[in-house]
Amino acid sequence: MTRRTTALSAAVALAAALALTGCSSASDKPKLEVSGAFMPQPVMDMAGGFLTIKNDGDTADKLTSVTSALSDDVTMHATKNQKMQEVTSFDIPANGELKLERGGSHLMFMELKSKPKQGEKVGIELHFEKSDPIKVDLPVEAANHNPQQH
Repeated sequence: MTRRTTALSAAVALAAALALTGCSSASDKPKLEVSGAFMPQPVMDMAGGFLTIKNDGDTADKLTSVTSALSDDVTMHATKNQKMQEVTSFDIPANGELKLERGGSHLMFMELKSKPKQGEKVGIELHFEKSDPIKVDLPVEAANHNPQQH
């Protein structure tokens, strides 16, 4: 009888451990979604990129780099006290969002290989500390496009 109870207890403990592990690993991941992406039509050999990354997960993440066929030099910039400075990453808070917008933090595409025109799309890939990369098409909008203005 004790051998059977021990085996049953071990099975219950194992099942509980597996259930807990399954629950925690599912909710421990960031859940990222990109919206509002666009690039104003470049007027020089550089361009800006703007988008929002929403994180519905319980774990924070970081945007660590951006790649694109349009430029070999895509950098991330934060605007603080009306001064632009390059940063190595952007925090994406748990149950929060990262907004890259005009007048604030944004992407910079330097030494463009071509100048995309309004109506075209520019493919980029966002790279994160914890999440898998996300591919996004940035619609090219008018040079003065600003979705914040109504």
